[in-house]
Amino acid sequence: MPATDEAVTLAITAADAADDRKATDLSILEVADILAVVDLFVLATASSDRQIRAVADRIEERLREDHDRKVLRREGEPASGWVLLDYGDIVCHVFGDEQRDYYSLDRLWADVPRRDITSGERVAAPRPGAGADRETEVVGGRVPNPFDVELDDDVEDASDDEVEVEVTDQP
Repeated sequence: MPATDEAVTLAITAADAADDRKATDLSILEVADILAVVDLFVLATASSDRQIRAVADRIEERLREDHDRKVLRREGEPASGWVLLDYGDIVCHVFGDEQRDYYSLDRLWADVPRRDITSGERVAAPRPGAGADRETEVVGGRVPNPFDVELDDDVEDASDDEVEVEVTDQP
């Protein structure tokens, strides 16, 4: 089920509020088809603790003034590099540069639809590896998983029934 019109309107306002405070790398991810508890994620990046606080405060202020919506839960501190504002149907993530790259929600949710930050319209369907352009190389049409296990070249070419595994006790 796609995001509700109300959630889209709130997300546009949140993105605009983040832009008011010069946040960068703004995006709206539609997670409604995957998560039953939230329709949209709004992602924003700020360059300092002070800017993270200013962006989060401005989002709260605009959603309260324009839509009479109060944040249900605010998690994180600007000093941690990530503040989360939970409004139920939308969740706003305000990251510092380093945390945005580290947690890489764009890559984690690479296959969900995106929404335009000004109109709320769905943008082109995500391509394989979408969101991976943040210092992550797409290899063979797929985004590398940080939990992938490195295999020896001779093992990668072997079929599953040909793989020999050596188990050793570790101290």
